[in-house]
Amino acid sequence: MKRRAFIKNASLASAGLTIINFPIFGKNAPSNKVIVSVMGVNSRGAYLAKSYSQLPKVEVAYICDVEDKAIQNGLDALKEAPRKPTVYRDIRKLVKQKDFDALIIATPDHWHTPAAIMAVQNNKHVYVEKPCAHNPYEGELLAQAFHKYGKHIQMGDQRRSMPTLIKAAEKVKEGIIGNAYFAKAWYVNDRKSIGIGKKIPVPPTLDFELWQGPAPRKDYQDNLVHYNWHWFWNWGTGEACNNGTHEIDCCRWFLGVDFPTKVNSSGGRYAFKDDWQTPDTQVASFEFGNKKSISWEGRSCNNYPVEGAGRGFIIYGDKGSLVNLGGGDYKIFDSKNKLQMDVKSETAADPTNPISATGNLDLYHFDNFIKTIRGEARLNAPVDDAYKSVLLCHLANISQRTGNTLHCNPQNGHILNDKSSMELWKREYEKGWEPVLS
Repeated sequence: MKRRAFIKNASLASAGLTIINFPIFGKNAPSNKVIVSVMGVNSRGAYLAKSYSQLPKVEVAYICDVEDKAIQNGLDALKEAPRKPTVYRDIRKLVKQKDFDALIIATPDHWHTPAAIMAVQNNKHVYVEKPCAHNPYEGELLAQAFHKYGKHIQMGDQRRSMPTLIKAAEKVKEGIIGNAYFAKAWYVNDRKSIGIGKKIPVPPTLDFELWQGPAPRKDYQDNLVHYNWHWFWNWGTGEACNNGTHEIDCCRWFLGVDFPTKVNSSGGRYAFKDDWQTPDTQVASFEFGNKKSISWEGRSCNNYPVEGAGRGFIIYGDKGSLVNLGGGDYKIFDSKNKLQMDVKSETAADPTNPISATGNLDLYHFDNFIKTIRGEARLNAPVDDAYKSVLLCHLANISQRTGNTLHCNPQNGHILNDKSSMELWKREYEKGWEPVLS
């Protein structure tokens, strides 16, 4: 989808609508703008900053990062925006500013929940990239904050806002493939070894103290920043949460399930011997009573496609199947595997693009968040539902790390009768940084 065309259409769609529920400026503000700030602008965050700045009546007032190059990336992304953003390094100071409406979070995973809670406690709405939490405890905490503080919190599971997939989910729930009882999802890549890092002095361009923030302190090493933190448990959550979240979320959405009764995961770091701690190969299964189940296959270091695609999901029913190949596309087959429907996506998926795997289809999700702030829409991925998909990914990681099959409470996903696994429900925090609800 062309960004310019989307913005034009969005402008037309919003014409004549009454603006309500403005948190700071009020519905009678001269511009009726939504003012946002973006935290974490090295890569995905720079894309978010530019995308939000080009939505109708949205302005990026501040960017926040702790590394000089990342800050410059953020400024470059906004060089054509009417307003030059002010730069902050410390999010604790930025959230105190009273002249913006929402915080967009695209930091490393360990910052997602703490930053979001700081924001809502300071009267800000939040858009937080996946995963919304570094561990199951944080997901529950963020869902509680969503209700306690009355601010909108949207997670970045962008497929929830794609018009074609919204329609596809409706068709499945209406019974187009009969009783949908099993879903399969996958993600593959050809990531290279990160090697054995050397402990070196922190570069003068980086505030490593603020970068670590809530995480227990570790020495700086030269294979950590900017991207490889994903593969260290102290800061990241592995491929399951990094990419699996998207398709696992679609599986849960299309099947209409919430919390699992049993989770099992196997895999490991097989491709290389290096500092990478999370699995590069992982197969996880999630059971929901004796009625439905989901499986996910992740291969970070072997990109042989599944169904001809690097990522996607399939929903299986007793009267047919629905196949998605990573973007807004889908095909529906009957029980004899005869093609019944072939819906094309506006933009082709690029599974290994770390900035935006689904291209400008993401703009639908950003627009939904902004329209919700204005009172024109409802969140497509409110965090009190979105965290349930992230929880599945966390449970898969816990199962893989402990080697245990997890039995869970179907009311809340809590692990039952397994002390070693339950110890991974929550992380340790650097003293003074633990997120709490006031």
